[in-house]
Amino acid sequence: MSTEIKLSQSTAIRLEQARGKGMSEADILKAIQAKDVAAFDSVSEEHYRYDTFFSYADEHGENLEGAVRNGYRITFNTRGGLGIWLEKAFNLQADKDFAVGEGIITGLQLTAEQAKVLEQRLAWNWVITEALEVPAGRELTLKLRALV
Repeated sequence: MSTEIKLSQSTAIRLEQARGKGMSEADILKAIQAKDVAAFDSVSEEHYRYDTFFSYADEHGENLEGAVRNGYRITFNTRGGLGIWLEKAFNLQADKDFAVGEGIITGLQLTAEQAKVLEQRLAWNWVITEALEVPAGRELTLKLRALV
């Protein structure tokens, strides 16, 4: 039985958004433990609000506290959603820091540590097909598993 914590793409994006906007792990954990939606007001965005963050996680059995403490894997990535997750998780910009095509993401440069995080988080329907060593770390190509 897998003990890997799984999160929806939407939940993962919101979690990385909070981290990326400077919310500390301690503050995120405190908000999760209290189910305090208002604690995320300062990191909320027009398209990524936290109104249903806790109810969705409860309804779908997502262990938010465990995900913050121990990491997680995204259950399924869409092409656009994966691009958004990369932007939030690594403070990157699509079309500047990487290119998103039909079933492929190219030119993604990450540090070795970031690449390891990506490997742990990436949903099963995507694979890293190329990893080139570059001065800053690694340049990755990601593809939909169905296209490999």
